[in-house]
Amino acid sequence: MSNTPEKKTTWLSRCLNSIERIGNALPHPVTLFALFALAIVLISAVCAALGVSATGNLVSNGELKETTVTVVSLLTKDGLKYMFTSAVNNFTTYAPLGMVLVAMLGVGVAEKSGMIDTLLKSAVRITPARLLTPMIVFLGVMSNIASDAGYVILIPLGAMMFHACGRHPIAGLAAAFAGVSGGFSANLLVGTLDPMLGGITQAAVEILDSVYRVQIMGNYFFLFASTFLITILGTVITEKVVEPRLGKFTGTVEGEDLSIAEVTPQQKKGLRNAGIAALIFVAVIVACCIPADSFFRNEAGELLGATPLVNSLIVLIALLFFLPGVVYGLTTGKFKNDKDVAGALSASMADMGSFLALAFVSSQFINYFSYTNLGTIIALNGASFFKSIDIGLIPLIIIFVLFTAFMNLFMGSASAKWNILAPVFVPMFMLLGYSPELCQLAYRVGDSCTNIITPLMTYYAVIIIFAQKYDKKAGIGTVTATMLPYSVAFLVCWIVMLVVWLLVGLPIGPNTPLFYPA
Repeated sequence: MSNTPEKKTTWLSRCLNSIERIGNALPHPVTLFALFALAIVLISAVCAALGVSATGNLVSNGELKETTVTVVSLLTKDGLKYMFTSAVNNFTTYAPLGMVLVAMLGVGVAEKSGMIDTLLKSAVRITPARLLTPMIVFLGVMSNIASDAGYVILIPLGAMMFHACGRHPIAGLAAAFAGVSGGFSANLLVGTLDPMLGGITQAAVEILDSVYRVQIMGNYFFLFASTFLITILGTVITEKVVEPRLGKFTGTVEGEDLSIAEVTPQQKKGLRNAGIAALIFVAVIVACCIPADSFFRNEAGELLGATPLVNSLIVLIALLFFLPGVVYGLTTGKFKNDKDVAGALSASMADMGSFLALAFVSSQFINYFSYTNLGTIIALNGASFFKSIDIGLIPLIIIFVLFTAFMNLFMGSASAKWNILAPVFVPMFMLLGYSPELCQLAYRVGDSCTNIITPLMTYYAVIIIFAQKYDKKAGIGTVTATMLPYSVAFLVCWIVMLVVWLLVGLPIGPNTPLFYPA
């Protein structure tokens, strides 16, 4: 890949270019994550020898218990046994692994058949250029309702859409990544994270009040409005900062020809048949969801939330690409028989070799960090510090959001961090006269903004692999430098929005007071 930067670069571009150079001067991402894992091994041994620990109230099975957490060394008999015996399990239970591979089976067939290329060419012709960026960021935010599907579907498609329009594909990747991960808490709909965090908040509330009930939709109004904030910010940063810095994309991508040429009659017929196949598939799934005792519903009869339908989304999305891809390939003559389809499946998996190597070392690093309790101890000590100081609400909100954003660099799981922070901060907010839902909202704002710049984010390795499709030299430096402007803009503007919301006194959710007791 070759970037053609503008002759006159801004100070921001120079800073980001420096970050990228320094980051990419580091070893290959596989080597780097291996070194990270080794560093955790050594640090855990030193901290364990020094007796490093922290004490605090932690939520376990809905109950609060005062717990002392100590660093667990990996250089002990048990630690060494863990590293050797858990290596395979760490890899096979690595959250993105199954999702990415299953999704790419379907997407790979659609891509190898030529359907995606033709579909993007057609989409580019009918999509107003000014709407492409906000559309991708908005869809990224909304994809959170489908759990983590946005990471493995929308982000690579965002890059391909930009490439098809003659724009830099990594800018499209960044726009989608910013929406999917940086705007993780925002949405127009209630997602699975709301009841999960609400349950932890409820347990923390009961430290002081056994009667108060946390509203599951207690953050809905604010997060609804935040969807538009993130969409606007993501669009502005992409078009005013990221794209000018990246310059013009002059590289080529193997197996991808997205030049805006005429779509042939045979390709149009293929798209039409593929569309019919997709509609039939969707209709069948909808029909399966209608019965009250549908296998897609949970025991309460619900379709959304912790249900078989939501848990099946990756498989359903893979089939939504696979079936139309096969139909398109058969119509255009790309596929002659089942052997060609099997070959496309094999080829799509062959393309994931780099991801598998990186996933192995990345999974070890993330699990080592969890096993040693280093992240938990950092969070507990930070929470204890805030408990000991007495400042006003607005400064507390700002510092708490910033602290959560900082903690997110070390602990990727939203629920794990909230298990640690809620027992300290929820009662603190209540004693100051503010509702538990407000505390939870401040946490969610900070928890989203730094997802896109931390290697501890579960899908970070996946994003690097997607970027390397367009830039073979892309590494942690490339992704971090590209995403840093989004992270800073989201953090600053989201804090300002929250402060203004509080000063005006707007409700943050239905039947949810700002003040405690209401």
